[in-house]
Amino acid sequence: MHMVVLAFGFTGILGKLIQLDFYQIVFFRMLIAGVSLFLFLKITRRKFQIKNRKTLLKIIGVGLIVVLHWLTFFKAIQVSTASIAVLCMATTALHVSWLEPLIMRRKFSALEFSLGILVIIGVVVVTNNAGVSQLNGLLWGLFSALLSALFAVFNAYLNKVEKVSSASLTLYEMFTGSIILLLGLGIFGKMNIDFFKMTFSDFSWLLFLGIFCTSLAFMVMIDVINKIGAYTATLTVNLEPIYSIVLAVFILSENEILGPKFYIGSFFIVLIVFANPLLKKIERNYLKNRRAKLQR
Repeated sequence: MHMVVLAFGFTGILGKLIQLDFYQIVFFRMLIAGVSLFLFLKITRRKFQIKNRKTLLKIIGVGLIVVLHWLTFFKAIQVSTASIAVLCMATTALHVSWLEPLIMRRKFSALEFSLGILVIIGVVVVTNNAGVSQLNGLLWGLFSALLSALFAVFNAYLNKVEKVSSASLTLYEMFTGSIILLLGLGIFGKMNIDFFKMTFSDFSWLLFLGIFCTSLAFMVMIDVINKIGAYTATLTVNLEPIYSIVLAVFILSENEILGPKFYIGSFFIVLIVFANPLLKKIERNYLKNRRAKLQR
């Protein structure tokens, strides 16, 4: 599980290491992830066809959200730092807290919303003395977090309500996202022979990003959750910002441009992220005991 989270955390670093425009990174990532996942499902003989047209149209819509999410995420990395972009993703929880009740029809959680607000305060502390480039990265990163929340909640809806497997969702979203982006780049005149020109280093990192950090990491995570449970897996995924920031310090030397407030705010955000499942467990136990007393 930690290897999966490390792979997720490495995504932000690759946004800096790959010397291509952000839209090129997203296109090749989705294409490579889609092709590699398709081959994996074929080899393992897993079913992935979706015959319901309405469901397929919904998945295509989610694929568009995924494209926009990754475009804004890598844009945030390229105009500021990997650490800023990854940290902004911590605000995803705030958006999920109000989106999930609307889409999944579940009860609104004041606890989740409150923790999301506290995360926003942490981000404000982090970026209080940020430069113009870092503020640009902050705006792109926060918008990316909103898209990430939409993507996560809609996927949960398609998986639980419409009974579409996680593998099928990912496969169709990667391919439809690649096609949508290809069409968009063609319309804006970005698709030409130079689009496919890259160094061997960039190509190698793209393969690593598409196969290991996307399709393989996703498939392994599903198997791990079945063994260790969703609660433990979710708690472990919360380490992603820590891995990303540590990697950024050692690989990209971002500690040279990040001040003390960044690390204070980061610690505050990570503390909230870890407190989230613990407080939920306390809340569940309290409500369970309260119901038990009322029944008596």
